[in-house]
Amino acid sequence: MTKKTRNVVSIIVTILLFALSLVTIVPFIWMFVSSFAQNSEIVKITGGIFPAPTTLGNYANIQKTFSFFRLFANSVFIATVKTVLVIYISAVLGYVFSKMHFRGRNVLFGAVLSTMMLPWAVTIIPQYEMMVQFGWLDTYRSLIVPGLVSGFGVFLFRQSIGSISDEIIEAAKLDGAGDARIFHQIILPMSRNSIAALAIFTFLWNWEDYLWPFLMITDSDKMLLSVGLKMFNGQYGTDYGGLFAATSLAIIPVIIVYMVFQKQFIAGIATGSGK
Repeated sequence: MTKKTRNVVSIIVTILLFALSLVTIVPFIWMFVSSFAQNSEIVKITGGIFPAPTTLGNYANIQKTFSFFRLFANSVFIATVKTVLVIYISAVLGYVFSKMHFRGRNVLFGAVLSTMMLPWAVTIIPQYEMMVQFGWLDTYRSLIVPGLVSGFGVFLFRQSIGSISDEIIEAAKLDGAGDARIFHQIILPMSRNSIAALAIFTFLWNWEDYLWPFLMITDSDKMLLSVGLKMFNGQYGTDYGGLFAATSLAIIPVIIVYMVFQKQFIAGIATGSGK
C-alpha cells in the first residue's frame, strides 16, 4: 500500500468515525436542548432540528412532579454500595482463583463463568420467588444482594491478578504477611486498572437498571430514579420537557464516575493488565 493510498484510507476512516460520533452525540445534545424548551416546541413538526430553548421551568418543576432528589439519592446509594461490594467480592475471588491452589479450583471457576452464559431474563422469575420467600420485597436487600458475584468481575480480576509476579507475594510471605494483608496492601493497589474498569461498568449497569427495581420496589420513598422517570408519562400525554430535564441531571453521576476512573480504565483496556 502506497503512502497516498494510506492517506486516502486514513481520511475515509476519519470521516466515518466523525459521522458515527455525530450519530451518537446528537441525540444527547437534542435531549439537553429540549430540556429548556416548552412541550409545544418539542413536539411540533415544523421548524428546525432543535427546539427553541426558552425556559428553565422544566428544571424548576421536576421536584414538584415527583421527589426527584430523594429518588436521585436512592439511586446513588444503591449504585455506589453495589459497585463497591461487587468490586471487593470480585477481587477476593479473583485472588483466590489466581493465586491459591486447591482441589476443584478450576471447576468452581468454570461454574462462576457459566453464569455469564445465562440470559438475565431467564433468572428473573426464580430470583423474584426467592425475594418473596425471604421477605425482601420493598427492601434494598433485594436490589443489592442479587448479582454481588459477578462472573465478568471475577474473570477480569483473575486475569489481572494472574499477571502479578508470584515472587512479590512470596517475598511478602517471607516478611510475615498473611493472605489478608497481601490482598489489601499488594494485590488491590496493583489492580487499580481492573477496579476502574469494573467500577464504570457496574455503576452504569446499576444506575440504568429499570426492570428489577420496578419489580422489587413499590414504596415511593424507596423508588429509584430510573423507575421514577416514568411518572412523566401521564394518562393523556407526556411531559417531555420535564422528562428530558430529569434525564439530563440523571446522566451527571455516570459522567463523574467515568471522569474519575477514565485514566485507569483506558490504561487497563489498552494494556490488558491490572498493574
